[in-house]
Amino acid sequence: MKSIWKQLPRLTALNSKRTSGLGELLEIKITGRGNNWLMAEMPVTDNHKQPFGIVHGGATATLAETIASIAGWLCVDGKKQGTVGLELNINHLKPVTNGVLTAKTTGVHVGRTTQVWQIDIYNQSNKQVSTARLTTMTIERR
Repeated sequence: MKSIWKQLPRLTALNSKRTSGLGELLEIKITGRGNNWLMAEMPVTDNHKQPFGIVHGGATATLAETIASIAGWLCVDGKKQGTVGLELNINHLKPVTNGVLTAKTTGVHVGRTTQVWQIDIYNQSNKQVSTARLTTMTIERR
């Protein structure tokens, strides 16, 4: 399969560029890349949980949007363009109380002006705990 990426920075470079913001606060790290997918991990700490002791849906949604947004940006000319989220839909399938979450995003549609990304999130036992879809729009940088 041909690669969808227009940019191929090293994973360490992707992680080092993200030194602030919500992704950094939640300790999201890019961990892998294939021809049409990107992978990230997020540890489960007390900062990620809601009062009932399970991972907050907003934390899982942040993991999904972060990994798919980065993937979208890798599919455009990063010097001239960016990508912004238009819609995020996420379903939480199983509760998570500890461990590390792994997210894998795959391009469903990578067009000139819009992109659609499928994001599947798994626990440490490799059981799917969430599924999401992010639609992005490509914008010109000013």
